[in-house]
Amino acid sequence: MARFRVNWGLVKDIIFGIFTLGVWFLIKTKPGQRKSWIREWVDAIIFAVIAATIIRTFFIEAYTIPTPSMEKSLLVGDFLFVSKVSYGARVPNTPLSFPFAHHTMPVFGGKSYLEWIKIGYYRLPGFGKVQRGDCVVFNWPAETEGRPVDKKENYIKRCIAIAGDTIKLVDGKVFLNGKAAETPKNSQTSYHVVTDGSGFSEQAITRLGLREGEMMSPIEYNFHLTEKSANDLKSFGNVRKVEANVVPQNVYQDFIFPSDPRLGWNVDNMGPIWVPSKGSKIVLTPENISMYRKAIVEYEGNTFEERNGRYIINGKESSEYTFSMDYYFMMGDNRHNSADSRFWGFVPEDHVVGKAVFIWMSWDSHGTFLNKIRWGRLFNLVSSQ
Repeated sequence: MARFRVNWGLVKDIIFGIFTLGVWFLIKTKPGQRKSWIREWVDAIIFAVIAATIIRTFFIEAYTIPTPSMEKSLLVGDFLFVSKVSYGARVPNTPLSFPFAHHTMPVFGGKSYLEWIKIGYYRLPGFGKVQRGDCVVFNWPAETEGRPVDKKENYIKRCIAIAGDTIKLVDGKVFLNGKAAETPKNSQTSYHVVTDGSGFSEQAITRLGLREGEMMSPIEYNFHLTEKSANDLKSFGNVRKVEANVVPQNVYQDFIFPSDPRLGWNVDNMGPIWVPSKGSKIVLTPENISMYRKAIVEYEGNTFEERNGRYIINGKESSEYTFSMDYYFMMGDNRHNSADSRFWGFVPEDHVVGKAVFIWMSWDSHGTFLNKIRWGRLFNLVSSQ
């Protein structure tokens, strides 16, 4: 799964920041009174917490990649800075929250936030909107824990299609608005590899990234590889076959969005799917209702019923619906090892957290001593292709 963990803990708490600021003023020494070293330290710590609150809520925040869903574009152990100003920072939905925690209290467990105050979706002006190719951090729409939007798990994927686009997958290839889309240069897919029974050296495993996969038999493997690594593997003397794993078009997978057997879609063949855009109106039909019901009900807060082939929205019969938000279609670069929009559908704009901008540290758990740090990845910008 492409779940995203917070590196330093979330400080998305405007109320806590205001409260802390008040405490700071209360404990400040009076004019002419000398501060003790304890008071000086308390002042410094409180000021740092206030600054961190503002910076992490409205400007930039640190995250780390725990899963391989974006390999080889983003690696497990990459530490990222995510810009909140790129798309505009969201006002927290749940301002009453324990500092330095996301949705669960550290050590003791339980909710780290109170729902006494709930704020709707508001986003401050940003430098732009989500673009195709952006690596986007967002709250996982498919979460079923009942948490507020800003407390759902954080995921990162690449935006494949923006609001208003039509996307289609044919044998694993993405087509956007009727044209073949460019595949991210470091993306991976699953390959079936047949050997003569001999294994691979540690050097080859490291160079080609053969750690991710499984051994099917003494001579067969399934590896997640870039196209370049797959071509390199074909030149090995002990390799007999390297072939991409693609689910055929006539195979239906019920876990693929929108889980409609009439569509018969699978992970490599689905669509066309129109991505909803704010203000756009669609005619509701038996063929498309399974794609848009969740957006209408869960994301935009309407009631919805089907009665004898008719659609009842908020108690009124309607054959049309106008969307109130923009939506996005996200996919992991590791195409056969990523739970993404192919599995759970669109990402609403109110779930978007920010844009991954650069890698400030990268840690390789398989490395030794100084090689645990991937020096070549430090301070690299996150690519949009």
